[in-house]
Amino acid sequence: MQITLLGTGDAIGTPKVGCDCENCRAMIAAGRARLRTSLLVKVGEKHILIESSPDLRQQLLRACSPHIDAVLWSHGHYDHFIGFGEFYRVQKVPPAYAPPPVMDYCSGYLHFLPFEKHPVPVYEPFDLFGVTFTFFEVNHPPVYTCGLLLEHDDVTIVYTADTREDIPQKSRELLEKTDIDFLFVDGIAPEGYAISKHMNYAEAVRFARDVGAKDYRCVHMSHLVPPGMPHAGYDMETFCWE
Repeated sequence: MQITLLGTGDAIGTPKVGCDCENCRAMIAAGRARLRTSLLVKVGEKHILIESSPDLRQQLLRACSPHIDAVLWSHGHYDHFIGFGEFYRVQKVPPAYAPPPVMDYCSGYLHFLPFEKHPVPVYEPFDLFGVTFTFFEVNHPPVYTCGLLLEHDDVTIVYTADTREDIPQKSRELLEKTDIDFLFVDGIAPEGYAISKHMNYAEAVRFARDVGAKDYRCVHMSHLVPPGMPHAGYDMETFCWE
C-alpha cells in the first residue's frame, strides 16, 4: 500500500491569497505550497481518494493523472468534497463512500453529477480493493465529521480528518486498542493557538502519543504553520508499506 499526500493545507491553503505574513512569503520564495488536504491511496493498480479537495485537478495532474476508483469523504465542508466535480468529462465519475449524514449532504450539493453513492455506517468495517476501511466519529463542531481507519496486510493507518482532541469515547477506545503504524493528524496551527474546531500542533502531538501511533504527520495545516515544523506533512510526500 502506498499513500501520497496530494495536499496538506486547510480550507484556505498556503500561501494565503493576499497575505504578506512571514510564512506565506517563505513558501512563495521557496516555490512551495500547501494545497487543500487530500490523500491518494494506491493498492495494486487501484487508486482510492480520501477527500476530493477544491485543488483536485491540480493534485491529480501532479500525481501523473491516476484513474480514481473510489472516493471517501470525512465530512461536508467544501474543502473536503467540492473538488468531486472535477471528474466531469475527465473519467467515469467514481463511486463515493461516506457515513450517511455526510453522503446526504455532499450528494445533495452535487445533485447535478450522477454517481454511485455508498452510505457506510460508522464503526462498521468495509472492504475496497483489499483495504479495510472503518469510519469513526470525531469532534469538529458543528459539522458531523468522521476519521478513517485503514488496514492492509498487517499495516494500520489512521486519518483523523478535521477534529478537536476530545473525540468521542467510542472512537478513542477504537484507536487506543489498535496498533497504529502511522497517523495523519489534524494540526492546523502552531502551539499556543487556540482553535475551537481543530488541534494545534501541541494537541496533535499529544493526541498521537495518547493513541499510541508509532509515527505521524500533521495535515490540514494553515498558513500560520511555519515551513519546517516538526512532523509536518508535505504535498506530494509519499509513504509506502510493502
